[in-house]
Amino acid sequence: MTRTGTLHGWTTQRRFVVIRERLRENRASVGRKLIDVPGYTFRIFVTNRSDSPEEIWRDYNRRADMENRIAELKHDLNADHFCLKQFHATEAAFRGVLLLFNLLAEFQRAAGLPGYREPATIRTQILTCGAILGRSARRLVLHLGESWGGLQTRNPLLASILEWQIPTSPKLNPALRC
Repeated sequence: MTRTGTLHGWTTQRRFVVIRERLRENRASVGRKLIDVPGYTFRIFVTNRSDSPEEIWRDYNRRADMENRIAELKHDLNADHFCLKQFHATEAAFRGVLLLFNLLAEFQRAAGLPGYREPATIRTQILTCGAILGRSARRLVLHLGESWGGLQTRNPLLASILEWQIPTSPKLNPALRC
């Protein structure tokens, strides 16, 4: 259902697109409850676009989680308040943060972690560990803290990372060239 109108204080008309979705047991509903209709949830989009309601719903759904990723970049990876004096320096710093974000996503995939984890969760649950560098006979040894779970709890994680195959294009694989 769509309605078009200009509200008090608005200079242009906006379209209100209301989407009714059937509640599913395997998926939690999002947002606040608009009206109470058993078995359904409703979402309202206010837009100036003239696309069909289904297309507006699909487009906004694809972008719905973007604010969470931006918050993770700002808070977990400190991509906030780092404006440098020159534009290219700021761009390089921001691209470095995005590279780190992508590397953490690839780390999750390589480690076989179930589901998505935020960068702060990866840092506190997986990467942060108390350790002491010491010696055993003439070899350097890294003693890991037991509160972290020690090496035994991380062996499956390390094994899956060591067995990970880096995906490459067949064009870049010299063994497949004739």
